[in-house]
Amino acid sequence: MSNASDAPFSHADSHEVELVTIYEISKILSSSLDLRKTLREVLNLLSSHLHMRRSMVSLLQEGELRVVAAAGLSEEEISRGRFLAGEGITGRILKTGVPAVIPDVSKEPLFLNRTGSRTLRDGESVAFIGVPVKVGREGIGVLSVDREGCAGAQGCAFERDVRFLSMVSNLIGQTVRLHHNVAAERQQLMQETFRLQKELHGKYSLDNVIGHSKRMQEVFADVHQAAPGKATILLRGESGTGKEVIARAIHHLSQRRDGPFIKLNCAALPESLLESELFGHEKGSFTGATHDRKGRFELANGGTLFLDEIGDISPAFQAKLLRVLQEREFERVGGSRTIKVDVRLITATNRNLEEMVTKGDFRADLYFRINVVTVFLPPLRERKEDIPFLADYFLQRFNKENGRSLKISPEALQVFLDCGWPGNVRELENCVERAATMTRGNIIREVDMRCQKGTCFSSVLRDYGTTHRSVPLVAGRAGEVAERPPLPSAPPASAPIPDEMPAGERERLVWAMEKCGWVQAKAARLLQLTPRQMGYALKKYGIELKHL
Repeated sequence: MSNASDAPFSHADSHEVELVTIYEISKILSSSLDLRKTLREVLNLLSSHLHMRRSMVSLLQEGELRVVAAAGLSEEEISRGRFLAGEGITGRILKTGVPAVIPDVSKEPLFLNRTGSRTLRDGESVAFIGVPVKVGREGIGVLSVDREGCAGAQGCAFERDVRFLSMVSNLIGQTVRLHHNVAAERQQLMQETFRLQKELHGKYSLDNVIGHSKRMQEVFADVHQAAPGKATILLRGESGTGKEVIARAIHHLSQRRDGPFIKLNCAALPESLLESELFGHEKGSFTGATHDRKGRFELANGGTLFLDEIGDISPAFQAKLLRVLQEREFERVGGSRTIKVDVRLITATNRNLEEMVTKGDFRADLYFRINVVTVFLPPLRERKEDIPFLADYFLQRFNKENGRSLKISPEALQVFLDCGWPGNVRELENCVERAATMTRGNIIREVDMRCQKGTCFSSVLRDYGTTHRSVPLVAGRAGEVAERPPLPSAPPASAPIPDEMPAGERERLVWAMEKCGWVQAKAARLLQLTPRQMGYALKKYGIELKHL
């Protein structure tokens, strides 16, 4: 008994089905940029609506026709569907650009059955219909279908099928052209992006400095702009932000790269020794001066002198330093001979020099002398995009030095991202090394972090970047310095506050722990604290954990 769906359509019914099919095909082809997927759906539609079997779309790729989508064929059969231009019926359609109809493929010697999908039995006839797929006048492929049960040319309306398939092939050709244009634009965009990234990397990168964030790219741009000149540079930023690394990078980008790079931490020496270190001394100038000694200014002649913590020198020494900066000449301690030097000066501080000038703790004339070109280094909490790259760099260095192959889990990396890092890059480096040292396995996990065990106390320095501010509120590209919120002692106003919550901070902690069955993480969430803040608060008030 035959299926009703296989019954032949009347002329009117066929016309209506074809219109509906064309409409559905147009919707499919415009629904996705996945070309193979949309072509498969189109061919499946031809099979279900018009009973066209073993339909294929072959496109010209690398000099040959290849089946890119098919309905009624296995993957192996599709893989065999390859033709050269002019080879077989399919290849001839591509070469001539003319549709072809084979009423009975078993009687056509040029029909190759390259896919091997047709196994004809005695008395069974299969017709083959193929039309070219074109973009403009250029043939780019072939759309072909089988018609089964067609006894000769009179059994099926081949002319109608060719006309209908030609409309479908036109839609396919337009879709292929669209995909080619999109692919070409995407490739062009990728090439342009790669070119810009390469230029950006070459222009806005520094050796041994990791900085992919916008804030650090601005620093790199300032460094590249200022380094070739001779102007004195002042580096400003919190402790641990990498001022010495930036100073060294400026030296290597300058015209003095072949000269010496000499550094001195002004806060590390008392005033008496600082003068000798900078200016040198003559033999016999003081007890222990058994020979002449060059100071840092002389050693840096022809190169760069980096004075770190310039804000920590005494007012008396500031006057001595001012003359050297103005005249580039000085006398050694205990000597009378004037020594001239050619030195570029880079200074750095984590102090608020403007406030110090206002209070009389720092000479205004020295401030204006060193504050020629200023580069602001952002704290790590304002460039968190760089944390994964920095953590990976420090871990790889640890692995190389210790012969290990540790990795950081996503959960541990999230802990790094959530931290405020009052000690900035230096603190991150120490934290990675500590976690790597104490990790027993090959992966640093969240539980390996000290803050998760309540033994990290850097949160007590949460106000370090604001109380010991290195940059005034009006400074910086963004025009402000981010404030770090204090440790909350109660849920914020936006959070629901239970009526029974006690008033005192210690009482709140005990209440929350009891409320949560002495589960520290739950109590932290109840009080709107981080686990690290909760651990610190418990230790601060000497609250012993109960194990229930």
